[in-house]
Amino acid sequence: MAPWHLDDTITLATQGYAWLPNRLREAGADVYRTRLAGRRAVALRGPEAARFFYDERHVRRHGALPEPVLSTLFGHRAVHTLDGDAHRVRKALFTGLLGNGDVDGLAARAEAAWDVAAKGWAGQGPVVLFDAAAEVLTRAVCDWTGVPVDDDELPGLATDLVTLVDGFATAGPRHFRARRTRTRREDQLADLVTRVRRGEADVPAGSAVEAVAHHRDADGAELDPCLAAVELLNILRPTVAVAWFVAFTGHALHRWSSHRDRLADGDPAFAEAYAHEVRRFYPFAPFVGGRAAADLSWGGVRIPAGAMVLLDLYGQNHDPRLWPDPYRFHPQRFVGRQVGEFDLVPQGGGDPRTGHRCPGERITVALLRSLAVRLARLDHRLPAQDLTIPLHRIPTRPTSGVVVEVR
Repeated sequence: MAPWHLDDTITLATQGYAWLPNRLREAGADVYRTRLAGRRAVALRGPEAARFFYDERHVRRHGALPEPVLSTLFGHRAVHTLDGDAHRVRKALFTGLLGNGDVDGLAARAEAAWDVAAKGWAGQGPVVLFDAAAEVLTRAVCDWTGVPVDDDELPGLATDLVTLVDGFATAGPRHFRARRTRTRREDQLADLVTRVRRGEADVPAGSAVEAVAHHRDADGAELDPCLAAVELLNILRPTVAVAWFVAFTGHALHRWSSHRDRLADGDPAFAEAYAHEVRRFYPFAPFVGGRAAADLSWGGVRIPAGAMVLLDLYGQNHDPRLWPDPYRFHPQRFVGRQVGEFDLVPQGGGDPRTGHRCPGERITVALLRSLAVRLARLDHRLPAQDLTIPLHRIPTRPTSGVVVEVR
């Protein structure tokens, strides 16, 4: 039986995205037993491991997410912390918002916001693509959800939503900024929900704000205002997190410029393939985790009840058994290919309607597909800058944020 390795907490902190792929490669297997922060943890990789991981009979999310992650990225009592009927009913709130064509509506708003912003970029000097994309996405998602935001408030809100993502995986200043930001933004959105319920705030009928304000959980009760604010942030935050992928797209267009003309042509199949390749190739989430629901076994390795179970996302997205020549950026690999529920897993695996796979993945693909085409069409150049992508930093992005000069 594979041994329990010494605690890997420091190695994870220093190696970041490379930690699990390195450990699994050293083990010569798709399973690795270790400890993190003194707790037993079993790491798995591969499509069959993903099927195993997303089966609630095997792995549960309740009690699995560390407090620092809840206090920054997801929020306490969020949908990500639930299992069973409680999870399915709460998740139906999100899938309902995404299931009636509204994803295209959000993408259209993002395109319109990009077009307005791009007019101001021309000739103004260097523009940090990451920051500019965050503001475009913030404008689009606020218009789409019905969250009111004035033009002068927009940059601050965009910065705050980026901060929530940027600070979840560090013990340093980024983390404490994210905690303070979450508290402030939850208070503001809780007040908005309260005013909507009292009829004191006018929001669009059918909007996400209205849906969250009047959602009833599995127990039949409305979400308390603080929890409603948590779930509103779980719509706003991941949408603005697409700024990471937009910056990676700028990086890819610079490094592999041969794809630019084809992407600029706007062929929907190639634009979607390009979006998938950006999500596969570049680092986003390193892994996801849960708790073993019972004494389990996978790949001949025992997993005791209560142990942490980790699914290696970054390593699977670069596994040569799934992706020939995995460190080659090759969008054509997705042209005509049906993406399976358990092979391409940058945002987790499984069925997003019923399982724990991110329900916003459709949003990510739609937004990236649209904005990648617009970026390819944008007449711009990249001046000299630091485009390295440090793998020890989670979440990472190009060091410069991808500075562009629009002509």
